[in-house]
Amino acid sequence: MRRWLWLSVALALVVAYPLVLSTPFQQRLGALVLLYAIAASAWNVVGGYAGQVSVGHVVFFGCGAYAAMGAYAHFGLSPLVGIPVGIVVSVAISAVVGVPTLRLSGHYFSMATIAVAELVRLIVTNTDYLGAAVGLSGPTVPRNVFDLSFISALPYYYLFLTILAITLGITWWMVNSRMGFYLRAIRDSERAARSLGAPASRTKLYAFMLSAGLTSVAGALYAMMFGFVDPESGLGILISVKILIMAALGGAGLLFGPLVGAAILVPLEEISNNLLGGKGAGLTFVLYGAMIVLIARFQPGGILTLINRVWAKRNGRMPKTEAARGA
Repeated sequence: MRRWLWLSVALALVVAYPLVLSTPFQQRLGALVLLYAIAASAWNVVGGYAGQVSVGHVVFFGCGAYAAMGAYAHFGLSPLVGIPVGIVVSVAISAVVGVPTLRLSGHYFSMATIAVAELVRLIVTNTDYLGAAVGLSGPTVPRNVFDLSFISALPYYYLFLTILAITLGITWWMVNSRMGFYLRAIRDSERAARSLGAPASRTKLYAFMLSAGLTSVAGALYAMMFGFVDPESGLGILISVKILIMAALGGAGLLFGPLVGAAILVPLEEISNNLLGGKGAGLTFVLYGAMIVLIARFQPGGILTLINRVWAKRNGRMPKTEAARGA
C-alpha cells in the first residue's frame, strides 16, 4: 500500500508540475525531462533488460527525427506522418544490423553499434536529399494542430507525458510476458538460458527491434519540438551516451529507472548550460565522463537499486534482486 501511495503522489506531482512551476524555462525543462525519459526507457528494453549495451541508438533517434522533418520539407505534410515511417525504417535497420551484431557480446557489441552510428551519420551528412550538413526544418509557424508546433512548452509536456506512459506500459507488458523472462535469463547468463531452451538470438533481436521503434518516436518528438534536425542534433553520438547514462543512473533494467535518471541529468545539464553560457560547451563531456566513472565505481545498479536496498533494510527485508541472486 505504501508503494502505491508513493507512486500516486509522484504521478500527481508530475501532472501538476507545469501548472505549479509555470515559467517558460521550467515548462521547457519538464518537457525535456519527459522527452529524454522516453528515449532512455526505449533504450532500457535492450540495454537494461537484455543486457545488450547499445551505444548506437542515436541511429533510430535520428530516423524518427529525419522522417518527421522530411515529411514536411519534401511533401508539405504534417510531421506526424513521419512517425510511422520512422518506426518502420528504424525497425528495418535494427533487424538488418541486429542479426550480425547481436552475435557479439560485451564491449564488442557496443563498439559495433558505435561504428554503425558513425557510418549512418557520415552518410546523412553527405546526402543532399536529407539536408546534408545543413539539416531539415519543419514548419516555421503552426499551420494546424497536427503540425505539433506550439509556442509554449506546456502542450509538449503533456504530449510527452502521454507517450511516456504508453512507453512504460509497453515495457511493463514486455517485462511480465514470456519475452521478459527470456530477456532477464539471457542477461544473467546467455549460455545457461540457451541450455534451458530459451531462443536467445531471436529474443534479443525482438527486443532490439522494439527498442528501435520506440526510440524513433522519441526522435520524431524531439524534431517536432525544436522544428529542426541536422546530423549533430539528430545523429550525434553524444545523444546515445546521454540516453545510456540516464538509464544507468536511474537504474537499468528497472521500469522507472530511466525516468529517475532523466529527472536528474537533464536539469543538471540545462542549468549548467544556462549558468555558463557558451563557456560550458565542453562541460557536458566532463559531466558525462564523471557520471560514467561514479556509476561504475559506486552504484552500478543505479539510484533506484540503492533506494530499494535502503527501503528493504528499513523494513527488515532483502531486496528481490538480491534475494534471487542468493537463491
